[in-house]
Amino acid sequence: MTPRKPISNDAALARLESLCARAEHCSFELLAKLRNWGIKPDDADRIINHLIDNKFVDDLRFAQAFVRDRYRFSAFGRRKIILALRAKRIPSDTIDAALQEIDPDIYFDNLLLLFRRKAANLDLNAFDDRNKLYRYALSRGYESDIAVRAIKTCIADQRL
Repeated sequence: MTPRKPISNDAALARLESLCARAEHCSFELLAKLRNWGIKPDDADRIINHLIDNKFVDDLRFAQAFVRDRYRFSAFGRRKIILALRAKRIPSDTIDAALQEIDPDIYFDNLLLLFRRKAANLDLNAFDDRNKLYRYALSRGYESDIAVRAIKTCIADQRL
């Protein structure tokens, strides 16, 4: 494998502008790309600042889109979303603001839908099966109190 030839700053900027025009990206992802392309740290900071100034990159906008996608389409819980955003080096205050995008009713309904699919093969009168659902909810990033409430709702639904 031959080492890559570094690209120019202008070419890197053009690539990132094109990339950001197609989808939301956070500044940490773009900085990693610049490092991978062999751009010097000072030049990389200048390029990132240019992208931020020209509204190509906005970490709050990225975090809000990330939260909406993960809880609506992937049915992730808050904890899993928070960990994923922290891995992308999004600041805590930005994460807190982005979590405001979560509609509590849709959030709970997502967990209920996951539980109903999972509980089809389980007997919710058995402690072990309820424990499986509980652990499943925690693995998806849901909070303990919401998981317990959803399990109680599923048990009530199963009795009907």
